[in-house]
Amino acid sequence: MSTKLKVAILLPSAAVLLFMVAGGMNGVRASSNDGAYRQLQVYSEVLSRVRSDYVEDPNIPLVTDGALHGLLESLDADSSYLTAAEYKDYQSHQGEARGDIGAAISKRFGYAAVISVIPGGPADKAGIQDTDIFEAIDGKSTREMSLAELRNQLAGEPGSNVAVAVVRAGRAEPEKVTITRDIIHIPPVSEKMLGDDIGEIRVDAFTKGKSQEITAKIKILQKDGAKKLILDLRNCAEGDESEGIATANLFLNHGTITYLQGQKYPREAFNADPSKAITSLPVVVLVNKGTAGPAEIVAAAILENSRGDVVGDKTFGEGSVQKVIELPDGGALILSVAKYYSPGGKAIQDSAVTPNVLVADEDEEGLLPDEDENAAPPDQTRKPQGQDEDQQLQKAIELLRNRPS
Repeated sequence: MSTKLKVAILLPSAAVLLFMVAGGMNGVRASSNDGAYRQLQVYSEVLSRVRSDYVEDPNIPLVTDGALHGLLESLDADSSYLTAAEYKDYQSHQGEARGDIGAAISKRFGYAAVISVIPGGPADKAGIQDTDIFEAIDGKSTREMSLAELRNQLAGEPGSNVAVAVVRAGRAEPEKVTITRDIIHIPPVSEKMLGDDIGEIRVDAFTKGKSQEITAKIKILQKDGAKKLILDLRNCAEGDESEGIATANLFLNHGTITYLQGQKYPREAFNADPSKAITSLPVVVLVNKGTAGPAEIVAAAILENSRGDVVGDKTFGEGSVQKVIELPDGGALILSVAKYYSPGGKAIQDSAVTPNVLVADEDEEGLLPDEDENAAPPDQTRKPQGQDEDQQLQKAIELLRNRPS
């Protein structure tokens, strides 16, 4: 079946089913019913014509399953449709300690995109890089997978292998890479002094307890003579939003850190608690394209409360709350119901965080293009650099040295 014909079938049937599902689950307000029903009549007519006049008898259940996968993904990367079989598999693994590949994965441009890689994890050992694209997992195209199914596919028994087809800049064909799953251990928060008075803290993920680790590191650095701080959140893309909020509060004694809001989700604000702020030292936050989720909450809170500078490249853009809605046929929707917003009112998932001091990523350019003009322009002549030539870090040090203690 050609792509055009597939689209001709998928889109109308998806719309029909979505209207039916939405109406069955929540009902529709009278003000929007008229338009919905008018569209439903059009889609019903198109679907009827497809069934009666298409060149062959279409497999409607198969077509509509595929249509709903695409339709939910078109809302945002975190929303997913699961068939009854997919949902059963999804449920069977919830709360289970499983092996994984140690990489933050989302979807961009239809395919699985690597946001960041956990240092020392299976993906790192296999040579996976942030900005890699997984075209296929175990031979199945990632275009055909929802994000929930994709993550489920990458997880498995520790010691088992998963084969991925990696699309990378400069390669004509996807590279086949085998990754051995393992239990993922997030590196501890690290700290070090940079010169006499600048302390650097490095965070790889905001898993449970990381805000307490950061608290301990700040105290160590202050004891060692730090008068200014760098919080390095580059390639920090996983964890709990609550840890990001708690970490931002370490630096803020007033103001809004973030808030949650959705169409049917009342605004829930997270404000800084003065009693939880532990430092007033000048701070610079380092971010890049691999900074996502809780780390973006920290960066946006510090920047928009004028607490410090944010240096680096535009972040990834991730921050929403999902709800699982079971369907009568045994399937389910994983639907985003609220988004995290910056103090200034920008949806982090939509706008990401743009540093006030833009310095392009130093890594090789990946395949994910920047989606707006707020990303730092790429340096076409730049080559990978060592730590001593870390331009983002050097810019952070320069800003702090020019700022009074």
